[in-house]
Amino acid sequence: GLAGYEADDCIGTLAALFSEETDITIVTGDRDLLQLLTDEVSVALLQKGIGNYKMYTKEVFYEETGVLPKALIDIKALMGDSSDNYPGVKGIGEKTAYKLIREYETIDRLLENLSLLPKGQQGKIQQGLSDLKISRKLAEINCSVPLACTLTEAVFTLNMEQAAVMLRRHQIKGIERMLEKLNAREIV
Repeated sequence: GLAGYEADDCIGTLAALFSEETDITIVTGDRDLLQLLTDEVSVALLQKGIGNYKMYTKEVFYEETGVLPKALIDIKALMGDSSDNYPGVKGIGEKTAYKLIREYETIDRLLENLSLLPKGQQGKIQQGLSDLKISRKLAEINCSVPLACTLTEAVFTLNMEQAAVMLRRHQIKGIERMLEKLNAREIV
């Protein structure tokens, strides 16, 4: 991490940096990271239950949503996100946000065509314009964090003994048993 930047920004920056060298898979439970999908970057989105995840590529995301991954930024800006603490446009939910971005592709094009929307939507967007602009900035992952490291430096090596001590200390038994199984495989 880096002071003043969110973890998502660091992940986005490293994914962009390393995607020039190799294909990248981000493993996360955070749907916001789906905006990072490219031909070189995929996302394994954790689902309920240990070891369950859904693999997203740019194509899979488009098939599922009908929009390109970068459009997720504008969708989140319209609908807001209480977990990330930005408001969006009051009265515009997920379904409407996806519908509007499918039709207009970006917030800028949506605003250019505001007069074509139903009066109720026009009013909500006009009243929430400042929140929309702030939410747009907050929804976008910054992929230009001043980070520097090589792919070799970023390789994760698990110290089984230290991990086991930490898991016992915090009484995380399920993962501790998984580590024991992994450790047994390495010994064989």
